[in-house]
Amino acid sequence: MTAATTKRRPPSQTVGVIFLRLQCTRTEAYHVKVKNLHPWEVTYHQAVAIQERLQKKLRSKPLRKDVGLVAGADISYNRKSPDLYAAVLVMRLPELEIVETQLVKAKATFPYIPGLLSFRELPAVVRAFEKLKTVPDAVLCDGQGIAHPRGFGLAAHLGLLLDLPAAGCAKTLLVGECKRVADRRWSKADLIYKDAVVGTVLRTRAGVKPVYVSPGHKIDLEGSVALVRQCVGKYRLPEPTRQAHLIVNEFRREGGPPLRGGPQ
Repeated sequence: MTAATTKRRPPSQTVGVIFLRLQCTRTEAYHVKVKNLHPWEVTYHQAVAIQERLQKKLRSKPLRKDVGLVAGADISYNRKSPDLYAAVLVMRLPELEIVETQLVKAKATFPYIPGLLSFRELPAVVRAFEKLKTVPDAVLCDGQGIAHPRGFGLAAHLGLLLDLPAAGCAKTLLVGECKRVADRRWSKADLIYKDAVVGTVLRTRAGVKPVYVSPGHKIDLEGSVALVRQCVGKYRLPEPTRQAHLIVNEFRREGGPPLRGGPQ
């Protein structure tokens, strides 16, 4: 990931930073509840089995209400290091104003395996969600929803854990094929995998590479595309995940204090 400097945050924003090992026991009261669906310290085959089991629990449906607050999440790390840096922020629509940010530094307990990245990344991400004082109406992830070999990408996994509408907006294609997308802004094409439509290839800026949108949980494809469109500013990526990316890379550059076996 390319690091960049973020804008100074106004005093009205809530910013929190925590440092932990993922194995620690947590007893604090939080506003965003995370379901205990499975253990995190698992083998490759156990992780695949968990994905196949939980995929059956996903629900595709229209959003029940307008989205006024949307969360964006991103994570930064060196594949050769166990250190993970996660950022979650909440933005107000339509202003695209950041109202809260939470940061987490953690140690990974699962290796880097494409298709199973949620088992490496989500323990830190959900910990940041747990610290939010603002409950979002929906979540956007820099990753896949059901456009995944087992139909259970990071956005699907996160949505199920949080029991919130969650959609993926990925920068690269993981599975599937599509027709060429016209160069005009908002041109799109169906993303097809195993004879099913699993997402939309959407061009958010004229002449710039498209993004790959797919629903995760408690949102359908139409709603996922609409949510991404609401969150796109003048750049290719939606602002919640773009800003989370900038913030988490700044956080990673700073490094944070060393981990010492528990919450800091």
